[in-house]
Amino acid sequence: MIDYKTVGLRIRAVRLEKKLTQEKLAEAAGVGVTHISHIETGNSVPSLQVTVDIVNALGCSMDELLCMDVEQARPVRDSWLGELVADCSDEEVKLITDTVLALKASLRRLKITER
Repeated sequence: MIDYKTVGLRIRAVRLEKKLTQEKLAEAAGVGVTHISHIETGNSVPSLQVTVDIVNALGCSMDELLCMDVEQARPVRDSWLGELVADCSDEEVKLITDTVLALKASLRRLKITER
């Protein structure tokens, strides 16, 4: 099942990476700004055509937006995470790593508590 909230967050991340405003993305995709906002927050499910238009406007691939929902995409996701920190200083990488480890520990504790 597709997690549209995650897809929306991914669209937002790529849009910001490309330094596009919601207005510019909406214009390029031929949809309204409100629709883009609702898609990015997971409050609206885009049609296949709108998704294709957004992908084309962002200049990315469909799997780049959907890969977090595909189990076999772990290598792609891991590669993307590596690219994300490629331009960081050693101090930034350490801080990011420490933050991720703390978040992972918290998530694992929550899962244990939920059982």
